[in-house]
Amino acid sequence: MKSLIITITLCLAAGLSALAADKSNRELKGDKYYFTYAFDKAIDLYKRSKDLTVEGQRRLAKSYSNIGKFKESEIAYSKLVTMADGNQSEDFFNYAMILKSNGKYDESNTWMDKYKDLKPNDLRSKDYVANKANLNSMKTDDGKYKVGHPDLNTEAQDFGTSYYKNSIVFASSRSNAKMIARKSNWNGEPYLDMYISEVDGDQLKKPKVLSKKLDGKMHDGPASFSADGNFAAFTKNNYDLSKKDKVVSLQIFFTKNTDGKWTKEESFYLNNKDYSVGHPCLSANGNTMYFVSDMPGGFGGSDLYKVTKEGNGAWSKAENLGSEINTEGDETFPFYEENSKALLFASNGRFGLGGMDIFICQANGSKLGAPYNAGSPLNTQYDDYAAIVNTKTNKGYFSSDRVGGEGHDDIYSFDLLKGFAVEKKIQGIAKNKEGKAIPNTFITLLNEKGTVLDTVTTNSEGAFSFVVGADKKYELTGKKEKYTEGQTKVAFDKENTVTADVTLLSKEEAIEKQIEVGADLGKILDPKPTYSGDFKTETLYFDLDKYNLRPDAVEELKNIVKVMNDHPNMVVELRSYSDCRATKEYNQALSDKRAKTSAWYIKSRITKPERITGKGYGEENPVNGCSCEGTVVSDCSDEEFQKNRRTEFIIMKK
Repeated sequence: MKSLIITITLCLAAGLSALAADKSNRELKGDKYYFTYAFDKAIDLYKRSKDLTVEGQRRLAKSYSNIGKFKESEIAYSKLVTMADGNQSEDFFNYAMILKSNGKYDESNTWMDKYKDLKPNDLRSKDYVANKANLNSMKTDDGKYKVGHPDLNTEAQDFGTSYYKNSIVFASSRSNAKMIARKSNWNGEPYLDMYISEVDGDQLKKPKVLSKKLDGKMHDGPASFSADGNFAAFTKNNYDLSKKDKVVSLQIFFTKNTDGKWTKEESFYLNNKDYSVGHPCLSANGNTMYFVSDMPGGFGGSDLYKVTKEGNGAWSKAENLGSEINTEGDETFPFYEENSKALLFASNGRFGLGGMDIFICQANGSKLGAPYNAGSPLNTQYDDYAAIVNTKTNKGYFSSDRVGGEGHDDIYSFDLLKGFAVEKKIQGIAKNKEGKAIPNTFITLLNEKGTVLDTVTTNSEGAFSFVVGADKKYELTGKKEKYTEGQTKVAFDKENTVTADVTLLSKEEAIEKQIEVGADLGKILDPKPTYSGDFKTETLYFDLDKYNLRPDAVEELKNIVKVMNDHPNMVVELRSYSDCRATKEYNQALSDKRAKTSAWYIKSRITKPERITGKGYGEENPVNGCSCEGTVVSDCSDEEFQKNRRTEFIIMKK
């Protein structure tokens, strides 16, 4: 019940008949049990099959994983990834997840690297690349949460809490003295029912069945309630099946509490036997609902969706929460905390500590910020999910199958020791030197170590924003065609929102700035091979020990730019020189910078910029007798030395 049950019908099994010839009878029998979620029986048959097919080995590994036998699953996956098959990439991902659930983080990353190389555009790959450097901080308990273990847990499944007035409602497979105790094929335990328990300080009182009227013959729960407790949405199995349906899907139903009694349940309009919908979360007024579904059109696995009630009381069209939240994996158990405007959910597709991890993101109007991993001790290498919280009391609950519990899944409480400052926000505008906004600028957010955390494109007003986690220092970069890259450092102190604009310069503005400060433009040039020729034209002059362009030089360069644009096939070489003062090595480097500074100015303003090249020649070819050889000290005047501090233009091709 941690993830949605995906519908599998007999037609799927029939589609595999073409492969039956390659399978042993035991493997075929194992497949039948696999399709009905009788994983323990499937495992027994797969293990006793002499030569499992690749598909059989994959189902054996998944069967072990589905019943929580991760060590056995790891062994099965280690064999699977050595077998040739066209679907290896997903096997790599699943193997990486099992290794992480077994606490083998380095090995898990090795296989995630293989997966990322095969599927670089997969949302799980991108999230892995963006967050793998944060693993140690995720594993570190920084004192934000204090976790407790209420006494109400049993050896059965207890999970999926929700607030109901002053009580907690949850799902459990514990015995409730039914006349017939039906059991799930998945784990051999009784089907889930909904229970209610009063909150008693840090404990939960002995629970009782929420309502016999809502107690069906299969899974019922988890549930969600409006703040007044009069409207409920809950998950249950679909009973409207034909005999050809192999397993059942999950559906959402609604009920109202009138005079202390729950009314007959009503079906959600998206209920469908071909896919699942479940894990509802209602807003305080009951007019908005977040839920989970593996319906067609999502990103893969199960996705988070949102619906709202329209004027006539009907639910709106389902809105997928998008790739900021969803991945090709499973996103489940949404909970919206209205006081802090935070969405909590669980995911096995985003980078975490193992299994399902709890994630948090901040809502900004209708937009949800980037999710971040809640970290230890809420998350572990095991499944941690179904978190709910009340920031007025700074208390919450979540579910986990971590070591030390009473059963398969237990309910845990937690206190917010540092409040619920969910996320910090960086906002700003991409602008030019004059402060004018630059729309459609690509902004990248990096942490202090230079790891890319997120990217956005500015809107029509040049605005952007990022919701960030616990780090204190960040860097923003901005990129757009025809502009140079802008960079801005960001540091948080006590505030939760920082405004940090990113300024980009046009190419011409950047050149003027570089010329003004005499920067080493040669570092960013890609010099082309020089040509031969001997036609001299204009000459530029430089100040002593400088390579920035003087105003008179800029005027000469403008003329050359015009000539080269008027003659698009003209090729020109720049040759720069120095006077003889200082060492030959120093003068060689200085002249080279003069050549490249001059060439850069022209390159940015002409068509086919490869037509202009520049090279420094140091003290060579003085135009007068002002030379300095050995211990000889020239007696030339400054005006005479000036004539040698020059750049000449040689037309190589007209």
